[in-house]
Amino acid sequence: MIKKIGYIVLILLGVACGSDKEDYVPINQNPALEFTIPSNFPEPTYNVTLNPPTEKGFELGKKLFYDGRLSSDGVISCGFCHIQDFAFTHHTHIVSHGVNGALGTRNAQPLHNLAFMKEFTWDGAAIHLDLQPIIPITAEVEMNESFSSIIKKLEEQPEYVMLFAEAFEDQKINSENLLKALSQFMIMMISSNSKYDKIERNEGSVFTEDEAAGFELFSSKCASCHSGTLLTDQSYRNNGLPVDPEYNDIGRNRVTGLAADLHKFKVPTLRNIELTFPYMHDGRLKTLNDVLDHYSDGMVDSETIDPVFKNNDGTIIGIPMTEEEKNQIISFLKTLTDDNFVNDNRFSEF
Repeated sequence: MIKKIGYIVLILLGVACGSDKEDYVPINQNPALEFTIPSNFPEPTYNVTLNPPTEKGFELGKKLFYDGRLSSDGVISCGFCHIQDFAFTHHTHIVSHGVNGALGTRNAQPLHNLAFMKEFTWDGAAIHLDLQPIIPITAEVEMNESFSSIIKKLEEQPEYVMLFAEAFEDQKINSENLLKALSQFMIMMISSNSKYDKIERNEGSVFTEDEAAGFELFSSKCASCHSGTLLTDQSYRNNGLPVDPEYNDIGRNRVTGLAADLHKFKVPTLRNIELTFPYMHDGRLKTLNDVLDHYSDGMVDSETIDPVFKNNDGTIIGIPMTEEEKNQIISFLKTLTDDNFVNDNRFSEF
């Protein structure tokens, strides 16, 4: 963990000098954007006062998010693996696809409600949203680029010279401002208008009979991990997936070095889960039925499997469910889909 943080800090210190375009004087004001916390949401973990979103900062972050210049081949952008129609995941890619067809080992996670998350990536390697993009940008199997190279490319683009000058008081094109702009774009990605939300806020929606039954089953069988309005307790757990011998992804252990964290991965949010297939850290499960089948009958024992899936005598029980109960749970899970979010033009590339 210390090594990872040190690596990130070194990257930032090494490229933060950047470019100071003092010859450009912005003539337009940069109004603040309203960051609104939904009434059924917790307080954000991201300190918005340290990087308050503005119109120009958001515009810059959005342009960077969809720009292939952030990768070494000029093609792979953040938006390449995070597509809005799928709640900013990628259906056709089980694992991330990087420059020159390189393959990662993990499935792209959805991007929404990030301002309320404590840590990022499947193993929690990023402890702050401003630092998270460093990992995919510098990873050889993803964007495979350095910040010094990115800064040089952006300095050559008059539009970026203008946007950075308008978005930040120091007018600098540097890594700090680049990462802050991306965060300004991402913290505005709040998904809070699903049917579930409207029911939780007493806004007139009601569950169907199957959805109501599914909600009760979910509350008793799943909510110990997928808890609260965010539908995740943000912990790291081993959920009994068989270890893929080709990759042997060690999960959270890669960050902490603790044997107790072997093969543990972050409990994902279930918001928009209908749209974010394939599932699990490596995208091995194609459908929600496959996921529930795993929990009812597919778990494999190991030293770090979560105790919630075991009997008192240590035998695996998983989550017992009938086929009817699975169908009802899926009916409830579909109420977590936020059509307003996936169709919000503020976040679209074009």
